[in-house]
Amino acid sequence: MHRETGLAAAMAALIVAACGVSTAQGETKTATATGHDVSHLTEQQKYVTLHDGTEPPFDNEYWNHKEEGIYVDAISGEALFSSTDKFDSGTGWPSFTKPIHEQLISEFQDDSLGMSRTEVRSSGADAHLGHLFDDGPKETGGQRYCINSASLKFIPKNEMAAKGYGEYLYLFAGKEKAKK
Repeated sequence: MHRETGLAAAMAALIVAACGVSTAQGETKTATATGHDVSHLTEQQKYVTLHDGTEPPFDNEYWNHKEEGIYVDAISGEALFSSTDKFDSGTGWPSFTKPIHEQLISEFQDDSLGMSRTEVRSSGADAHLGHLFDDGPKETGGQRYCINSASLKFIPKNEMAAKGYGEYLYLFAGKEKAKK
């Protein structure tokens, strides 16, 4: 093994531990505890959302995604996060400063892996999303929602109305002028 490869693997292992890899094993679930069907999910999505798993850093769909839109629960379709609150945390997972609506997120104490953290789950489908840390941007409140891409589905801004998410277009009002 090359030194660089070994170092990269070691760094990835540390980052995975920081966001919380679950080694949950057992039977494969076909529905959430709330009864939501999960037959449309990939095996990776089922592992993350139903078995409290974590996907690899820097090797997931949305870690470096920059398009405007919203991120919805991969199971229930509830709107959870907006691209307007997404930032590059350098961890390799999508990171957000806040959810769209706090009532759509449930937080639980997680003392697994020898550390104390706050687990984040979707309220509607009870899907594991990731973890909440207090090392986010200070100017936006200091929170970092470290979220697995596998727990999300992205809805581009230009498709939100057609896909039933038009009520969230207010999140982008005035953003075009601010970016210029």
